[in-house]
Amino acid sequence: MRLYVSEFGADVFSTDGLVLFCKVCEVKVAADKKYTIQQHITRDKHLRGIQKRNEQTTSLTQPMYSEYGNSNFNLDLCRAFLSANIPLHKVSHPILRNFLENYTNKTIPDSSTLRKNYVNKCYEETMNKIRTYASGKKIWISIDETSDAAGGYVANAIIGTLEIDHQGKTFLLNSECLEKANHGTIARFFDKSLLLLWPDGVKRENVLLFVADAAPYMVKAARSLKLLYANMEHVTCLAHALHRVSEEIIKYFPLVDEFMSNMKKVFLKAPSRTLTFKTFAPNIPLPPNPVITRWGTWINASLYYCEHLSSIKKVLRELSREEATAIAKVQDLIDNQTLKCNLIYIKTNFSSLPESINRLETSDLPLKVSIKIVVDFRQKIQQSKNEIGIAIQNKLKMVLEKNTGFETLSKISKIIDGNESDTAHFPDEFNIDDITYMKFAPITSVDVERSFSCNKTLLADNRRSFVFENLKELLIVQCNNTI
Repeated sequence: MRLYVSEFGADVFSTDGLVLFCKVCEVKVAADKKYTIQQHITRDKHLRGIQKRNEQTTSLTQPMYSEYGNSNFNLDLCRAFLSANIPLHKVSHPILRNFLENYTNKTIPDSSTLRKNYVNKCYEETMNKIRTYASGKKIWISIDETSDAAGGYVANAIIGTLEIDHQGKTFLLNSECLEKANHGTIARFFDKSLLLLWPDGVKRENVLLFVADAAPYMVKAARSLKLLYANMEHVTCLAHALHRVSEEIIKYFPLVDEFMSNMKKVFLKAPSRTLTFKTFAPNIPLPPNPVITRWGTWINASLYYCEHLSSIKKVLRELSREEATAIAKVQDLIDNQTLKCNLIYIKTNFSSLPESINRLETSDLPLKVSIKIVVDFRQKIQQSKNEIGIAIQNKLKMVLEKNTGFETLSKISKIIDGNESDTAHFPDEFNIDDITYMKFAPITSVDVERSFSCNKTLLADNRRSFVFENLKELLIVQCNNTI
């Protein structure tokens, strides 16, 4: 290899006796046969690099390499692309490449070079930063799973530090494709994720809280994990709990549900009807499109129709009932007195529900504030004393009673605020010092829910060739780019 360096020039190649390295392109070069080296120096990228170096009037010192293929510029470039969710192949776009070369005076690496040599380094760098910050700290963990576009199960794990006097930091720790979603796979994923945080051995005593949804397999997984994590409390997401109350409300108002469903059909992909709406009701927004799985949207739609029913009636008069079945249905329903009474009842008694969910979805809430949101909502719906109101109250009561972790955290919050003087509720082995770290403990899993939005972006139709391990590394770097 040193003969090749002598032949082609020490300003072009260098070697340590094992690897031949091109200083111009900043890549390793196969040196098994001489013609592969000759092929490399005739490639466009290499020739452009030589030309650029010759044209520069200022002296550009080649970076020092602690190991071949290790460039700080390439590492920073890769980190920037991953953090901004820019596909690495974009670096090969001629306009972008020329721009970067002109204004950085650097030879821009090929996307394959970044992918093979630097993505993993960015990932390891990110993981080390997470480990350093979380070292010696108490933590909470939240896990959720979803299905990807190919129908597979993807689980994400979020951790956050629990600090005594301020809100801790939150990190996406792990993402993994599961064979199936059950208590066994979730429990194994839980342990594997914490092993990434503590490679030398999981510090089980530092895990104080596990937040997840109320799916039966999640509850079963938490129950089995508590045998290993003695200090850990499990709480099911309170935003999910209020959404289940919302689903119960829908059952009692089928007429309202039918009206909303047909209103969606009237204006969906109908530009001429939308124009009619804007003409005859210019001061109100278009009718909402509630989705049952989106928290609080159905209640919000009810509030909208209660407020704007008169204006909507004027619009519907301008539409022909012969044009679509949905138009005929809403024209008949809008004069229904039961519909009007139902909308009034929903707004009067349950308008606080979507607002409560939205407030719970806010990150970084103190435990005291989060619990107060739930308590306040419970008090508001208790004002309704009829059959439906009592049924909704019983639904909330049942949901909260099943969530034993919420009762524990409520007691902890009272102790922290000085409003409770009894610790008999806690087991004998419970470390009372751990309570001091729960002041900013979360009671929702919204952070891990939000992390799936990154998965959807990375799994766009034109980015489906990822090996999942590579996808995981990109996801971890992107979601933790503010460390």
